Amino acid sequence: MQLPRSVIKALPKTDLHLHLDGSLRLSTLIELAKERNVKLPSYNEEGLNELVFRPHYSSLMEYLQGFNYTCAVLIDEEALERVAYELAWDNINEGVLYIEVRFAPQLHITENLSLEQILTAVNRGFQKAQKEYNASPKVTKEGTPPFYYGIIACAMRFFVAQSSPYYAKLMDVFREAPEKEIYSMASMELARAMVRMRDEYDLPIVGFDLAGAEYGHPASDHIAAYNYIHRNFMHKTVHAGEAYGPESIFQAITDLHADRIGHGYHLFSPELCGPNVKNPQQYVDRLCRHIADSRTTIEVCMTSNLQTNPKIGDPKNHAFGKMLQNNLSATICTDNRLVSHTTVTDELELAIKTFDMTPPQLRNTIVYGFKRNFFYGPYNLRRKYVRHVIDYYDEIIAKHNKEVKEGKEKKA
Repeated sequence: MQLPRSVIKALPKTDLHLHLDGSLRLSTLIELAKERNVKLPSYNEEGLNELVFRPHYSSLMEYLQGFNYTCAVLIDEEALERVAYELAWDNINEGVLYIEVRFAPQLHITENLSLEQILTAVNRGFQKAQKEYNASPKVTKEGTPPFYYGIIACAMRFFVAQSSPYYAKLMDVFREAPEKEIYSMASMELARAMVRMRDEYDLPIVGFDLAGAEYGHPASDHIAAYNYIHRNFMHKTVHAGEAYGPESIFQAITDLHADRIGHGYHLFSPELCGPNVKNPQQYVDRLCRHIADSRTTIEVCMTSNLQTNPKIGDPKNHAFGKMLQNNLSATICTDNRLVSHTTVTDELELAIKTFDMTPPQLRNTIVYGFKRNFFYGPYNLRRKYVRHVIDYYDEIIAKHNKEVKEGKEKKA
């Protein structure tokens, strides 16, 4: 299928795997760094793109270096609100009408910045953009679907004292505790806080996530936090299968009740199964069937995977192709708009060209993003919204097909 970029941009889209601290505008990062006396390797965009935010990375560790600078400027309410507001508009301006933005609030807690201040500041930024767009003639007169958002809180599989003042204090208080217990405590504290703030402040905290290094830091360390989230009717997603094998994905689904899987790249990697799996290929086949049957949605981030795992090489080697072949519920996401220099339009264009996606495959992939999101509002509003989006999508495609047909007829 061939589809002009302008049409892809016009289509209603989602981004369900989008990190706040990886998606700043480069100009904003520089400005905030100057205002807050944060040292950067360069104070112009060309220099930062050459030294930090590169087109290609040698490893996941190199990819993550940029977060040292983005997190360093997100140290007050003004900065957090601003980047949230700008991120919302960056998405709206390319037709991304529903986003779920995730970040680790505990990374930003300081003596001068509380968890409540962090979450409410981020929400103000998104809410302001939402109100502006939804009151615009594009929505009120032209019939474009409105913009909605949700916030996902990330617990960390692993951290060190240097990660943030909050983690440093936690590790100092529990000096005698094994590190795994401290990781578990931190995620449990975050789970309790997110449920409380959702209920007390009516914040659209729609989901809980587990991020960070998979290898050596199993999801099972965070069962208590996820059980608490599960019992309190909050949705669950887990970074799994990004840097480790199928068993990590299975553990996320079974132990953490995951509704969605972040990345899931190594779903089809039997060679990464551990020694306890007697028949790796059979294990992968059954896991794939389970994911298909349960409609567990995979948040696919192609460019990010290609950058953090150079061994993939050609985009054709990406697992999204097999996800399409197996009719899995998978939706295209950016991961980090700044660090990966990408947009949802870029990611869809890459997927369409790489795997020669058919019109039904593209429609399903985009619709999955709307149907399998963690929408904060009432179910009836969500149903109405999804129906609006699908109708709008079909109108754009029908108009494009008509223009193509008329163009061909004129040429003939």
